[in-house]
Amino acid sequence: MTALAIILVVYGIAVIAIAIWKPAPIWNMKKIQGFVSVFKETGTVIFFIVWALIAIAVGVVLLV
Repeated sequence: MTALAIILVVYGIAVIAIAIWKPAPIWNMKKIQGFVSVFKETGTVIFFIVWALIAIAVGVVLLV
């Protein structure tokens, strides 16, 4: 379970970094652009940050 917890925390941090800095190769992927077309730019960033915080929280809970 420790490995899964660490993976979730690292994943959450990576998703937050992607949501904040929006690297072009990742941000221009069709799947993310689909989110942008539905939620607009700000909504997509908020969605990814919330998703990342949930992953981090689950990872921390598994570590405790």
